[in-house]
Amino acid sequence: MSSATCTTPDLFIIESLSEGNFAEGKVMADILNATGKRWCEYLNIRTKIELEWAVDRFAKSDHRYLHLSCHGSETSMSTTLQTLSFAELGAILKPVLNERRLFISACSMVNSKLAEMILPESGCFSMIGPTKKIGFGDAALIWASFYHLMSKRNQKAMKRHDILDVVQTLSSTFRVPMDYYTGTRRDDGSFLYRRVRAKAQTEQGSDEREVEQRRGVVHSSGRR
Repeated sequence: MSSATCTTPDLFIIESLSEGNFAEGKVMADILNATGKRWCEYLNIRTKIELEWAVDRFAKSDHRYLHLSCHGSETSMSTTLQTLSFAELGAILKPVLNERRLFISACSMVNSKLAEMILPESGCFSMIGPTKKIGFGDAALIWASFYHLMSKRNQKAMKRHDILDVVQTLSSTFRVPMDYYTGTRRDDGSFLYRRVRAKAQTEQGSDEREVEQRRGVVHSSGRR
């Protein structure tokens, strides 16, 4: 696990989409920078090598929040020109996420498979994102709203109860299911995963929230 990092509550956006796609991450960065409440750095990349460069730049920054805007599947992430397995992505991200949060705007990527590749041993506080296909316009609005509302609640840090409340509100408003994963180390070195799914609003207009807990099967190798 990487050592603790002194960070500021700012956002680092890495985006990689297909040619001609609406750049939701760039639009979101412009909106947030215009509010003056959360400063964003934005990078657009096309390949795995460029992703490694961008993540290294994030690691050397003092930004606390990493946001990935990309295409994906239940087992992989796609840059403009290449596809990375979750194992490859985890190897790139894990060393830089200690005491930071990861946000992902991509179809189907936010699931237990990716959580198991990233949360154990990384020190990452949480991983959050939608669980189904989402339009570029909705994505830009959802994420800009999320970061703006979180900043209005607390400009210095994101607290778990605030995250869950805001995610639930936006999920219901936009009817987009989103998942929240956080990894907590148990005394025996194993991990307890908590998955909180903020379900989209039902046809009857009621909001639902599911909480599922299970013990992680990944154990540390003596590192604390």
